[in-house]
Amino acid sequence: MTYCVGMRLDDGLVFMSDTRTNAGVDNVFTFRKLFTWSTPGERLIVLQTAGNLATTQAVVSLLNERMKAPEDRNPSILEVPTMFQVAKLVGDTLREVVRSQTAKGPTADSTFSATIIVGGQIAGSEPRLFLIYPEGNFIEASDENPYFQIGEAKYGRPILLRGYAPDLAFPDAVKLLFLSFESTLKANLSVGMPLDFLVYEDGSFSDDRQKRITADDPYFRDLSVKWGEAIRIAIASLPDVEL
Repeated sequence: MTYCVGMRLDDGLVFMSDTRTNAGVDNVFTFRKLFTWSTPGERLIVLQTAGNLATTQAVVSLLNERMKAPEDRNPSILEVPTMFQVAKLVGDTLREVVRSQTAKGPTADSTFSATIIVGGQIAGSEPRLFLIYPEGNFIEASDENPYFQIGEAKYGRPILLRGYAPDLAFPDAVKLLFLSFESTLKANLSVGMPLDFLVYEDGSFSDDRQKRITADDPYFRDLSVKWGEAIRIAIASLPDVEL
């Protein structure tokens, strides 16, 4: 399975993805699910994937190939003028891949289905964030829905609901996502380390602020321990129920 989050903030965007994929309890692999494309000073595009691995890899490969072969660009994601058109191009590519892998065409419950988060910024417009469904259609993040989760979302969602605010500073947003992933890792073995995250500051057009967090990362382990202690302290501080 998978867990990925893309989050919109006042200062930019934050993305985090796990790397586990499996076809049974004894067939576990690590694959990157967070990808970036950039033109320095002009655009940065970030893509996160969940679903059938063959489908998501084919989508990423096609996007890459169409940047290299002029006759197949149609155009490439580094050429379209807006993030809306980037989302449409990714959705069209996903629909094309799913259709090629199943005779029935793209359906939400298809074996070959995938869900994608795509976000970023193109010069002249603000950072934008989209959720692309297996059928290729998509929605955009808004003030009412400022972040998207794909994959195994339910375990980490309560923390995001309580902790998110649009004016979060980047360090606090990353901590919030770490806690959302920590809860998911404890509850579901199909989500696993390492974790990839990227912080994008409005107007930077750079993917320099990204990092991979491994299972033995001392900061993540310390955060997990302190979070557990903080929960126990909070429980103890609440009024007792009459028994």
